[in-house]
Amino acid sequence: MVAHCLSGLPDEACGLLAGDDGGNVARCYPTRNAAASARVYTVDSRDLLKADRDAEAHGDALIGVFHSHTHTDAYPSPTDVAQAPDPSWHYVLVSLRDTHPAVRSYRISDGEIIEEPIELVAAGAARP
Repeated sequence: MVAHCLSGLPDEACGLLAGDDGGNVARCYPTRNAAASARVYTVDSRDLLKADRDAEAHGDALIGVFHSHTHTDAYPSPTDVAQAPDPSWHYVLVSLRDTHPAVRSYRISDGEIIEEPIELVAAGAARP
């Protein structure tokens, strides 16, 4: 996810997350930013369809989206809040403003922004 965001510079990069009802992410789908902008993102509709079909084929569902902020903190902008389509989704932001990328995740519901913890688990590792 972070590598995809770095490779998207100078534009924002984006992608989709798939997983289970418990919010556990099983798959990350880097997508094209159809907006081709350093200030906003739009997940390419063809990439969205491919990710949705692949997630379903693996018994998962799309449960979130990620994108980079090239010049600001990893915190939802007013545009991000306005475009948040599903309160059950995870909205992951990768800030590339500083030397080291910062990654944070949020739930957004009716304009309310709630940060949620991120736990990285090695591929194939059992969850506690």
